Amino acid sequence: MADFEILEDNLRATFRAYAQAKESGEAREMPGVLLVCAGVEFAMFNAALLTAPAANANELDRRVAMAAVHFHARALPWSFWICEDWLTAHVRKQADNVFWKRGLHLVVELPGMLAQRVLPPARPLPHLECCRVGDDLTRSAFSYIMSICFGIPLSISRQIYLPERLWRSHFTGYLGYVDGNPISTTVTVVAGGTVGVYAVATLPAHQRNGYAEAMVRHALEQARRSSGIDRTILQSSPAAVSLYERLGYRTVTRYAVYASRP
Repeated sequence: MADFEILEDNLRATFRAYAQAKESGEAREMPGVLLVCAGVEFAMFNAALLTAPAANANELDRRVAMAAVHFHARALPWSFWICEDWLTAHVRKQADNVFWKRGLHLVVELPGMLAQRVLPPARPLPHLECCRVGDDLTRSAFSYIMSICFGIPLSISRQIYLPERLWRSHFTGYLGYVDGNPISTTVTVVAGGTVGVYAVATLPAHQRNGYAEAMVRHALEQARRSSGIDRTILQSSPAAVSLYERLGYRTVTRYAVYASRP
């Protein structure tokens, strides 16, 4: 399996977890595309992902059209997460036009990164009290930090992260506390023979102090102990690439995320 396919397997499992946590959620396999719907009014949680190469722009457009019909029928905002390795260089150049024609625009590009084993810390890290997300209080605190750090309306964030069913799946979350206050988060998803890292966030007042690295290391160590898996993947924000490179990650692919226009 190619490196990018490892990332794709894990990402699809993560989106499935979002959908399966809600009674209104659904995941549907269509030819060449997975449609995952959490049923909320926020595009990033209603997503389409390729599951096979698209050899030309017409083939890509066919799959985008299937997704558009699916989400429009539900009157929901939606997104399409494209891993560039499913497309030839020629199709990549045409992708913006394909998506624009179907009512989507490019909102972010993310490096897809992989580490066979996380490197030891290069500097002393701050102390955090780490707690696994599970009860009402921790799920509520996690929802709040996601809302603040990722610009998700709190009502939407609570719809996604409050359901207990989400945290009973392979979706494992942690909160980091300083002086008894939750300030940082991380999630791991064990799927596709790797550990995926998601939802890495620190409240603005506590950023640039090493808490994110401390949280990621704690979550990965817990995942390694329970699964025996060292290999780990993530989709990084451009600003966090240097942090993950210090941990031993390397960029193996790139993602383009398109979202429906208002």
